[in-house]
This record gives sequence, structure tokens and C-alpha cells, in this order.
Amino acid sequence: MKTPLSQRPGRWERHLLRKRDNPLFPVDERPLTDNRLQEAQRLDHEELSAFITDFRKLVYEAVKLEPSVESEVVLEMKERLDKAYEQAAGLADDQSETREAITKLLTLIMTAVRKGAGNDQTALLELEQEEQARQAHFELLRFPLVADLLNPESPIGEAHLLPTLLSASSQDLKAAISLFDVDQLTLLCRQGEELTRLLSEVPDGARERLAELEKSLVSGMQ
Repeated sequence: MKTPLSQRPGRWERHLLRKRDNPLFPVDERPLTDNRLQEAQRLDHEELSAFITDFRKLVYEAVKLEPSVESEVVLEMKERLDKAYEQAAGLADDQSETREAITKLLTLIMTAVRKGAGNDQTALLELEQEEQARQAHFELLRFPLVADLLNPESPIGEAHLLPTLLSASSQDLKAAISLFDVDQLTLLCRQGEELTRLLSEVPDGARERLAELEKSLVSGMQ
């Protein structure tokens, strides 16, 4: 390999590394070549550059919001910031400052929304529940695998979903499992049993990850 690996890879390079010499993935996709690595890094760089441009515009719009702006505009801004946080969680390089900036903007917007709710206890309760859900979601996004799975243009296609989950660390898998319902977990467990049965070489940890999927399925059905 002439091309060095990134210290903080983005979603495309991460997925390339998941497949490297991994028997869970198709044979022709396992080799890590310079061309594949360069292409993955190019895609990650393009995504990062586009995000930076869009995020600067978003911040400018957010700080320019007037106190008297219509509630629909505020709610739309809040949704855009939530999506920006989700996207930032999967980007290359260190995005901790970006995520912190988004969190601060969301705090300011939510303060304004609560103020607008006045003494409406029902509205205040809904806002509190929404905030708790946001915090739980942001906590899951600490795991790059979750961010990769949630991205609309994720490199983890349907055919790669199970191999990716079985290749994950126990912590990453635990976070990712929360994204699936019982029916999806049932299908993944069935596919996992079939895949591990057919493989002549099962990677270290894959059976353990499958057992964790099956345990989560049982818990979800109770």
C-alpha cells in the first residue's frame, strides 16, 4: 500500500476497512488496494467539503433568526441542526467542535421555543420529552457505525448490513441494535445463522455478535 490510511477516516474509508480480508464479505470486495483507498478517501473529502460549506450557511441563518420569527421557521431550523449533527457524526477528521457548536445552537433555539410555550404544561412536557430523545440519539451517534447506518447515502447496503454488524465491536453492535425493530432483528438472526453455517472460516467474534443479536431479539419479543 502506497496510500496511507487516514487517522480519522470517514464513512467510505471505514467501510473499506471493515471489508479488508473479512470472510463475511464477498471475496472480490475484500482486497484493500491503493485505488480503492484513494477513491474512498476522495468520497470522504468531498462529503466533508460539502458539509462545511452547507454548515457555514446554516450557522449564519441560525444566528440571524429574529426573536419574532414564526414558529415554523424555528422548528425547521431545529430539524436542520439535528440532521447536521447526525451527518457530522460520520464525517472524516475530528468533528467534536462542530458537534459542540450544533449543540449550543440547539440549546439557544430550544430556550426560545420554551419561552414561547409560556405556562403551557402540555407543550413544556412535550419539549422535555423531545430533548430527552435528542440526547439519547446524540449519545448513540458517538458510535460511527450508527452514523454510517443512518446516513441516506450509506456505503453499507442491504447486502453488507449483516456482515457489518457481525464485524462490529460489542459496544458498536449494542448501539446499532437499537435502530432495528423485532422483524428486522428476526431476519438478521436468520441470515446470520445461514451465513455462519455456510462459511468455512468464521472471523473471530462473529458468532459472539450473532449471539448478541439473538439475545436482543428475545428481549424485544418479551
